[in-house]
Amino acid sequence: MADTRTLRGLIVDYGGVLDDPADGALLLAYARRAAAAGIRTALFSGAHAVPDEVAAAFGTVLLGAVRGARKPSPDSFAAAAAELGLPAGDCVVVDDMGACVRGAAAAGAVGVRHTGAETTLGELEVLLGVPARD
Repeated sequence: MADTRTLRGLIVDYGGVLDDPADGALLLAYARRAAAAGIRTALFSGAHAVPDEVAAAFGTVLLGAVRGARKPSPDSFAAAAAELGLPAGDCVVVDDMGACVRGAAAAGAVGVRHTGAETTLGELEVLLGVPARD
């Protein structure tokens, strides 16, 4: 039987994903399109601060521990999803670290390991149904 769940949340890491000038700009534009399409978005980073223009692209910004849990703990990703008002199983998590992608998957989310904008955007388009480009 096919998986019929609806993915309604996008959780994105900062370091290694959004901090690259070329890839980051493309992924920030995607986060804005996803939000405009009704997807709940969160920036989730272990960093203590992120640039204001990056934070502004997301509905929720989570820095450091969330509800006492830190990445790559599955509890941290479940808590991040809860901050969006969603179960983890309704979310896609984008991170460049394999341990974090595995932690997100263990929480029930769909994990996407970021290696480059084109690949990540293609996966997000399929998973969330929001076009990768305008």
